[in-house]
Amino acid sequence: MTWELRFERHGKLSWRERDAPVIESPGDAIVRPFVAGRCDGDTLPIHRPVSRAMQAGLALGVIDPVVACICGSVPFKGPFPIGHECVGEVVAVGPEVRRVRIGQRVIVPWAVSCGSCERCSRGLTSKCSTAARGELAAFGFGSASGPWGGMISDEIRVPFAEHMLVPVPPGVPPLRVASASDNLADAWRAVVPPLAEREGGSVLVLGGGAKSIGLLAAGLAVAHGASAVDYLDDDAGRREIAESFGARACPAGRRGGEHGGYDVVIEATSGAAGLRRALRSVAPGGVCTAVGYYVATGTRVPLMRMYATDATLRLGVSHARAFLPEMLDFVARTGFPAERVTTLTADWGDAPAAYTAKTTKVVLRRDPLAS
Repeated sequence: MTWELRFERHGKLSWRERDAPVIESPGDAIVRPFVAGRCDGDTLPIHRPVSRAMQAGLALGVIDPVVACICGSVPFKGPFPIGHECVGEVVAVGPEVRRVRIGQRVIVPWAVSCGSCERCSRGLTSKCSTAARGELAAFGFGSASGPWGGMISDEIRVPFAEHMLVPVPPGVPPLRVASASDNLADAWRAVVPPLAEREGGSVLVLGGGAKSIGLLAAGLAVAHGASAVDYLDDDAGRREIAESFGARACPAGRRGGEHGGYDVVIEATSGAAGLRRALRSVAPGGVCTAVGYYVATGTRVPLMRMYATDATLRLGVSHARAFLPEMLDFVARTGFPAERVTTLTADWGDAPAAYTAKTTKVVLRRDPLAS
């Protein structure tokens, strides 16, 4: 038997026993997580009693039905294993796993992917046609997204291990890449590729919803040579973190972001009003990436404004596995201090209480097996 952290209901998590995972396929690996980050999205059901309200919204047609495909007909209804960001240690491998070795420290991407299907070859690793039986195949979202369980567990089974597991570069502290499985990779895709196409461009981050993603995006923008990085958020603590990265931080009520002059905009409020504001802040030919959840069917998008400015809107699940090697190499070369977004580091055994904390980024840790 083994132990895993389960979401029970709004505000309550607990340790539960389950059968220990075993090698089921020659390409599997068993991984022991020893660092786990709380994804920004996990706070939605933890901090708000959303299940019944979302069920009613689905029935009334005001919430997009795809939510049920990802999170079940009663979205986020417990109990289910939670957590989908981890650094782990490989403890067993199947006979076809040769690149990954026992004892190696690895990142496990949040979404399951095979690495060889047509979608994976295009970098759409979170929409793998081999692994997914519905909208997603992912850790920590419940049975609607597959039988993979959550990453805050004694051990997890990882399929397609040759492809899925990405080694942590030597010298990189595990706490630095605690959110590499999802939030750090999400911030990377929102900033680094579009900024590379607009070298020296200006960046606006609207923060406060996808809290750590917005902060990481601001830090990555500074680190990749943006000419200006403005971070807007009403939370003074997060503004301080953004400033520590070198961004200019202001309260969200500041009107300077409305002039339409930013080459790259990251919408991390997770709200329809924030999305509209972000799109009105895009410079001609610029790009806005929305990283939050927009569950309502009536989200209004200022299409005429986008037409007039030739703006691009990008949104969707993050394809973490596609970006992990490049991103981890950058962290190893530069020492990018992603751990600055962590506002609470807690012992693994304290997970039921720590994971519910109302703070920006929670990271759990325990001792690795290998020295």
